[in-house]
Amino acid sequence: MFVITVAELKERIDEAFAQVRTDLENLVRIPSVSSAAFDQAHVRASAEYTAELLRGVGMDSVEILTAPDANGAEGRPAVVAHKAGKADKPRVLLYAHHDVQPPGDVADWTQDDPFEPEVRGERMYGRGTGDDKAGIVAHVGALRLLGDDLGVPVTCFFEGEEEIGSPSFHNFLTTYRDKLDADVIIVLDSANWKVGTPALTTSLRGLVDVTVTVKTGDFAVHSGMFGGPYLDAVTCMSRLISTLHDDNGDVAVPGLHMAPESDLDYPEETWRTDAGVVPGYELAGTGSIPTRLWSKPAISVIGMDVTSVDMKSNTIIPSCTAALSMRIAPGQDPQAAADALKAHLESNAPFGADVDVTINELGQPFDAGDDTEMMRLARWAMTQAWDNEAVNIGMGGSIPFISVLSEVFPNADILITGIEDPDTRAHGADESVHLGELRGATLTGAIVLAALAGDIEPEL
Repeated sequence: MFVITVAELKERIDEAFAQVRTDLENLVRIPSVSSAAFDQAHVRASAEYTAELLRGVGMDSVEILTAPDANGAEGRPAVVAHKAGKADKPRVLLYAHHDVQPPGDVADWTQDDPFEPEVRGERMYGRGTGDDKAGIVAHVGALRLLGDDLGVPVTCFFEGEEEIGSPSFHNFLTTYRDKLDADVIIVLDSANWKVGTPALTTSLRGLVDVTVTVKTGDFAVHSGMFGGPYLDAVTCMSRLISTLHDDNGDVAVPGLHMAPESDLDYPEETWRTDAGVVPGYELAGTGSIPTRLWSKPAISVIGMDVTSVDMKSNTIIPSCTAALSMRIAPGQDPQAAADALKAHLESNAPFGADVDVTINELGQPFDAGDDTEMMRLARWAMTQAWDNEAVNIGMGGSIPFISVLSEVFPNADILITGIEDPDTRAHGADESVHLGELRGATLTGAIVLAALAGDIEPEL
């Protein structure tokens, strides 16, 4: 017997959404930057407020827990809460994270204080509004919508160190496995296709982070006396970096794979606006834009150690170091990809310069595989919540902890959804969340939980 309808839940969200918005405003005001350079008391305060929200929606138990990382250092505080349900129903784990990125240069923000939320039009601005405090209040809001109608066992796991790479994540899952074990895991830390079009994330590119140093000499020498036969290390580094892509802009490292192409349409002009590229820039690579973003590898130079312009002198620089971030296609083994990149860099040393490559970080890609009943349920729920057809998307970025969840809970269905959209600007100045997307995500969560309990009839 079905005891609740989608129409009834829509009425409830209309009444309850003001509280969801207030919860987000209060949470954003806590500057919970997990980077070690910032005051970690704020991360603790964020965990405590999150725990308060969960107590407010009637969770049976709420705890703030930590676990050590691989080096023995204590991890950031996470919040774990549990609500009992019917024993014959699937156990559901709800994931989001309450830590945020640093605000960056405050002068780049439209508002005076990145941690004082501002609503302009249909968007709320502030650090963490989209990534990922919206995920927390959406999960909490879904539980509030259902109230006593919640029929499945639910555990909330709200992490406090995702923005620094989740160093204690694996130990946390294994330490508290009995508290977290689930049949269905719903991750709210991704994005929708665009405002008004909800999406289920079915693939993620993996990550290979390396540092490469090019050395041409033992010490700096006069550029006039020695320049000509002696190329500086920055020039050699530039030549080395140029070998990473072919003339079309596709990655040219042998041994890297490509996943199946996407059939979604992403108009070039829309992408240009979303990315903020200059008008004359010709897009790199071949294939559709979604294919280039989700199915093919990408390599970016994300840092370089070299003499600054202000500190320049007429000398030949003998050493240069660059940080490279390589995104790999779903299905690619990260170690094999890292080995391929290292071999390519070493074999293309310009003019015989010394090239030293250090592999720093590997992140597994994710591929949800064949369409499952749980995925169809999630898309149906999103379609009901947004009154618009949900789609499957990939993500060009990585969510490294997804592979850890898959490893520790191999039998669980993992559903990756989100609240961000192309205008969210997560990690950047003027980060924001569209309030309509927040409403849709909250309603979707309630519909999915009701359907899993058998209290609402999905149309699959």
